[in-house]
Amino acid sequence: MSGNIELLNTTLAAAKAEDRAALIAYLPAGFPTVDGGIEAVKAVIAGGADVVEVGLPHSDPVLDGPVIQTADDIALRGGVRIADVMRTVREAYEATGVPILVMTYWNPIDRYGVERFTAELAEAGGAGCILPDLPVQESALWREQADKHGLATVFVVAPSSQDARLATITAAGSGFVYAASLMGVTGTRASVGAQAQELVGRTRATTDLPVCVGLGVSNAGQAAEVAGFADGVIVGSAFVKAMLDAPDEAAGLDAVRSLAGELAQGVRKR
Repeated sequence: MSGNIELLNTTLAAAKAEDRAALIAYLPAGFPTVDGGIEAVKAVIAGGADVVEVGLPHSDPVLDGPVIQTADDIALRGGVRIADVMRTVREAYEATGVPILVMTYWNPIDRYGVERFTAELAEAGGAGCILPDLPVQESALWREQADKHGLATVFVVAPSSQDARLATITAAGSGFVYAASLMGVTGTRASVGAQAQELVGRTRATTDLPVCVGLGVSNAGQAAEVAGFADGVIVGSAFVKAMLDAPDEAAGLDAVRSLAGELAQGVRKR
């Protein structure tokens, strides 16, 4: 079975045709439970997310701040496995028809087996992977298998990336480019910063891929600001915090659905 890179491509193109940015939501698998995590993904889609990144919980998440680390710890203590991540992708995709990616560090894939991981992700209906710590120069095996199975390979660029490096990264990627708005870890912030707009401009000079901005966006105003210069707005910590702060799972689902609705309005007010 082929993965859903084309669904991802058409979804991002449709948002552009509507003269708006896409809303991309992140939630970790297995949080607060595997079943609860699946329902949370469905809830953000019901609220208006165009694309969802499902996080594969990791014990040493170098890009993720304390909010996502807390959720990952809950998921890991609950015994989440890669099979649960695949189940989350499958059930969310089958229920919604929305492109679902997995965001993961490289070590779990390397241990699991690249061919096995890509085949299972494609079979689950996944659209691809975001790989924040996989160096492009070491990605040939992954990209070969991802291409074989119809999966996008999304690399992360940062404000520190030099122009030549940006060109190398974007030439190797597919689906979209994940532009980290600042140097640091994930988390909500008071402002997203001018660095993000400059990075998007420099990245666009090297590729026709959509450029989507993450790290720091937490409300409709910030979403509208980023949507003014980016093709997609990526929100993670704000959704996770809404789940963490809720008194129970039902309230958490309501909270993330509502937040997605506010952010979806934001990306339409660019």
